[in-house]
Amino acid sequence: MNEKLTQVRQYSQEMMANDHSGHGFDHIERVINLVLKILTNEPANGEIALTAAYLHDVFDDKLCADPAKKRAEVLEKSAEFGYSQAEIEQVLDIIDHMSFADNLEEQYPLTKEGKIVQDADRLDSIGAIGIARAFAYGGVHGAPMYDPKIRPRRHMTKAEYREKETTINHFYEKLFKVADEMNTRTAQHIAYSRKVYMQRFVEEFKSEWNEL
Repeated sequence: MNEKLTQVRQYSQEMMANDHSGHGFDHIERVINLVLKILTNEPANGEIALTAAYLHDVFDDKLCADPAKKRAEVLEKSAEFGYSQAEIEQVLDIIDHMSFADNLEEQYPLTKEGKIVQDADRLDSIGAIGIARAFAYGGVHGAPMYDPKIRPRRHMTKAEYREKETTINHFYEKLFKVADEMNTRTAQHIAYSRKVYMQRFVEEFKSEWNEL
């Protein structure tokens, strides 16, 4: 790991250390590992991809009080770490356009590096860890686990998506969908088994719920 990435990693760790919603630094490290795994089969600019992976949640609007201020700080810090203006723009372009919520109303094109980071981030939102993260996020934000009277939404704006919803509905509204929307072959292969695992979980959850 070069000096720039070492500094970015430390900054990311400091920023995400106190998150308890499933977006803490443990999530970042898993995304990094997935980026590295995808890069072995999908050649791209690893430094740009890894930098975006380290920073992708730092100014997420669902995680920080002032996203614009934090985004400006990320830009300033990146310059201090030695990134060129062109590199910073590449990283910010990935972060600004990779999220599920930001693509609900308009599909944004991503660079090859962006597609890799998006896949890695989405892979960590599905499967066994994805299940745990979904319930952690729901718990932190006071979302009910399940309500059979509330049906999953089919079409949403970003604002509607951000409204409180049941955690089980989140599987239908996002997690099953992103499992089918991976960009790279490596991610597609991993996503298949993770989606099957989630489907079994949701089926078992509903079965046990109906026994109440």
